[in-house]
Amino acid sequence: MDMSTVFTQRSLATTDVRIDLHPGYKRVFRQHELTVGLILPLETHPDSPQPAMRDHIAMAQRAEDLGVAALWARDIPFYDPTYGDVGQIFEPLIYLTHLAAATRHITLGTAGVVLPMREPLLLAKQLNSLDHLTDGRLVVGMSSGDRPSEYPVFGIDFETRGERFREAFRVYRNVSERAFPRFTSPHFGQSAGSLNMLPKPPYGRTPAIAVGRSQQTLSWVAENMDGFLGFVPDPEDLGGFAKDWQDVVQQTSGGDTFKPLAFGGFLYLHPKPNHPFKRIKGGFAIGSRALRHFLEQARDVEVNHVALNPKVTPRPYTEILEELGSIVLTVFSGK
Repeated sequence: MDMSTVFTQRSLATTDVRIDLHPGYKRVFRQHELTVGLILPLETHPDSPQPAMRDHIAMAQRAEDLGVAALWARDIPFYDPTYGDVGQIFEPLIYLTHLAAATRHITLGTAGVVLPMREPLLLAKQLNSLDHLTDGRLVVGMSSGDRPSEYPVFGIDFETRGERFREAFRVYRNVSERAFPRFTSPHFGQSAGSLNMLPKPPYGRTPAIAVGRSQQTLSWVAENMDGFLGFVPDPEDLGGFAKDWQDVVQQTSGGDTFKPLAFGGFLYLHPKPNHPFKRIKGGFAIGSRALRHFLEQARDVEVNHVALNPKVTPRPYTEILEELGSIVLTVFSGK
């Protein structure tokens, strides 16, 4: 199909966007089901802040073959030794584009783009383009950031990040989805409606989920975004974690509305398969069979996705991936 035709057809403002038709969204978020994703890099480095990034393409391809539903890239512009972690090193949107060329179906997501530090007009152009070039495999996780040291480098007051998040999100959605948008923003310019941004999202809207509350109320997240990814709850708190989200979705969007719920964090995959859940900094330790049971509990209370980062596990990543494939992904496949 001539791409100019696609852009013309989809440049109109979308009133009834069927987000459930978006391929990347459908692969990760399924009502009454749970899928598993991996947070990049696909490498363990428990004693170093920086991964080597060796064999990362082969690991991504193997993860796709095993039924991992999504690969999630973090947005960390600078290395802060206080935090001791640089994520996947590469800029997330550029890296996801690289991974898209090496994979076929797996969803590619951000967890999450630090929206207050992003210029929303250029971000809209980048995300719409990437969603097209990946054939609808992009899901955008957005956050407000949690590293105060980065904000002064960008000339931004850390305390304003919640307000900037809302403002940037409004501008992003407006220029991304509407034809010849009109807007005025204190920080991000204005438009009288004489200019149009192309391409528009290939499925009407590129799914956007909140990674953490982003300094917003849970009601705001439920009303404005397409899902929520929170921090890993303890097993006994799964029911309350899910109910809080389900209640606010019902209040803001109606009882028949499906807006997915997810959680994520570091995973120490214990060598003993039945090792029970134990809290660690930034996540949890657990054995593979106990993990499967934990995820069954999460699925039963309507959690739809878990994003795991095994970087803290002192074992080869290939070993971790194969163990997840044989014990966990046989039940929670994203194929």
